[in-house]
Amino acid sequence: MKEIKHIYTGLIALIIPLMLLSACSSAPEKIGNLDLVKWRSDRGGCKGVRKGLESEFVKIQGELLGKHIDEVGFMLGRPDIHQLGARDQNFYVYFLDKGVHCTDITQKSAAQKAILRFNAVGLLSEITFQARPL
Repeated sequence: MKEIKHIYTGLIALIIPLMLLSACSSAPEKIGNLDLVKWRSDRGGCKGVRKGLESEFVKIQGELLGKHIDEVGFMLGRPDIHQLGARDQNFYVYFLDKGVHCTDITQKSAAQKAILRFNAVGLLSEITFQARPL
């Protein structure tokens, strides 16, 4: 019985530090060739950085599909707009270029954007791009 207690104590002593290390990990810097540090630094696409990263974002969208909403938010940063949809769906909107939202986020912006749709269990199920109207 003492041996079993000793084994459990050893496992707990090993698991707790591992959990703490994984909880404190920093956000990734890249996915493929997409520089996530630059992406996250351009809130709302207002600095024009995301526009230059758009082609790399398109290339890695397949790697993002199926990931949990928390993981996507951790990688890409807080979305510019977070909308709740029907049937417990969530939508993250990331602006890809400048628009009226840069000066007033309450205004509807025609700027190009990436819209990420998460299903009811929080998995990324679709990425669409909404272009600036002509």
